Amino acid sequence: MAFHVAGLIAIIVFYLAILFVGIWAAWKTKNSGSDGDRREAIIVGGRDIGLLVGGFTMTATWVGGGYINGTAEAVYVPGYGLAWAQAPIGYALSLVVGGLFFAKPMRSKGYVTMLDPFQQIYGKRMGGLIFIPALMGEMFWAAAIFSALGATISVIIDININISVAVSALIATLYTLVGGLYSVAYTDVVQLFCIFLGLWISVPFAMSHPAVTDIGYTAVHSVFQEPWLGTIKKPEIYKWIDNFLLLTLGGIPWQAYFQRVLSSSSATYAQVLSLLAAFGCLVMAVPAILIGAIGASTDWNQTDYGNSDPKNNYEADMILPIVLQYLCPVYISFFGLGAVSAAVMSSADSSILSASSMFARNIYQLSFRQSASDKEIVWVMRITIFVFGAAATAMALLTQSVYGLWYLSSDLVYIIIFPQLLCVLFIKGTNTYGAIAGYLFGVLLRITGGEPYLHLQPLIFYPGWDQEQQMQRFPFKTLAMLTSFFTNIGVSYLAKYLFESGTLTPKFDFLDAVVAKYSKENMDKATLVKSDNIVLNELAPVNPRHSLTLSTTTFTNKQAFSDIDSSPDVSAAEDN
Repeated sequence: MAFHVAGLIAIIVFYLAILFVGIWAAWKTKNSGSDGDRREAIIVGGRDIGLLVGGFTMTATWVGGGYINGTAEAVYVPGYGLAWAQAPIGYALSLVVGGLFFAKPMRSKGYVTMLDPFQQIYGKRMGGLIFIPALMGEMFWAAAIFSALGATISVIIDININISVAVSALIATLYTLVGGLYSVAYTDVVQLFCIFLGLWISVPFAMSHPAVTDIGYTAVHSVFQEPWLGTIKKPEIYKWIDNFLLLTLGGIPWQAYFQRVLSSSSATYAQVLSLLAAFGCLVMAVPAILIGAIGASTDWNQTDYGNSDPKNNYEADMILPIVLQYLCPVYISFFGLGAVSAAVMSSADSSILSASSMFARNIYQLSFRQSASDKEIVWVMRITIFVFGAAATAMALLTQSVYGLWYLSSDLVYIIIFPQLLCVLFIKGTNTYGAIAGYLFGVLLRITGGEPYLHLQPLIFYPGWDQEQQMQRFPFKTLAMLTSFFTNIGVSYLAKYLFESGTLTPKFDFLDAVVAKYSKENMDKATLVKSDNIVLNELAPVNPRHSLTLSTTTFTNKQAFSDIDSSPDVSAAEDN
């Protein structure tokens, strides 16, 4: 029992350290900024997150429990292997694409959340519709990783899984509640360090265990199972491409990512942070890949695990903690356990904060309480952080198919939000009618494609349907995304033509999306700049960064000034 007690003590010490850092960060930001900026300090860190802390927190957002455990599992599972471990490359490319094409337009316009441009162009109703898949993605992701953490801790230190889930969720929710993005960012620095150190310390010990065969040999030769490098069979190529595009492009439209982008001190810094995080994701995946390879190269009959191996016991998803427990010394496994705990908490806190930020600003304030004070918004955020944290914990404890729900919600983010974000940022002339049509078509095509994890039977059988495995081989998710994108554009221009040509009278423009272009509902660029509803703090000098000494110069965004001054919409509004 000493082993279990020592492990429990190690976890308690680690959690207390994380809580201390989170509370310290909350105290730091409270005493360094003005009370009037408290709302933005919680959501976007006062827009003074520097390169070092920003790079760590953006990397830690992706390098979570699902990333670490999932990568190790993919490498370990026979028939898949490294060829199907798409998360490291997919998420790294997602950050590169996001940094090169999406970070600058979002940051230069001074948005506060990812939903701001949707409400600016399409109105608050469409913003509410976009909020649904965004919230689902964040909440189910948090629940899935809380569930993974509970299972991991219960494997190594043999405590009740419900207790481990509840305590972990409480710690993450508490420091997010008191400090917002500052607490999340600074704890991410500590957590990422723990992940890196904990996993890399464990790898040499696990690799040198007598039951482990040389991973270089098992990479291309079958010993205890198929080679861990894996292969992509010809019938699975399209499915592989579909999943890869989902990770790469579907990894962009998440509030957790744009929260870091929008917290940067300038648009250029936002781009640099994305590229740094892409490199960080690749580096942090290396020990997880090695641990998966070690698991595939182990004769488990020579260990204390038992007479079978993890895959036959349906514990392939737990290969990382199993390797730590059975192939490493006791004191080393504690470091690894701390690393897994850190990975989970670094993602869970981001998801909870992201969901509460979107609700407080885009739903509560902009849709219902435009005159809400800064203090009121802060309290709404605190309440929703607690509510969303409790909801994610409850789902982790009570729902058996939480991973399936997260997979489906991630698909919806890719199919619905990504094409809408493309349109709202880069395609001029799209409007609410096109956005709603694209939204509905995307959802329809995704649902009718089926979801085996949720036992959702397909209604449309695409070419290459695998009757034996009941699986779609065709890249129908990407097809649904492209359909949503082109439907948005097509219906938008059709509506514009029908109203401007007089085919439809203005009374039929019931969404005020074409004729009533400067209505309150539409919230166009002129309204955004001139109204108190959405404050573009990018147009004001940004406070000096407190986290780095790279520069103490205040930033003003000249591009944002020129963009607004030259806008025909604004000029027309001023002439009126």
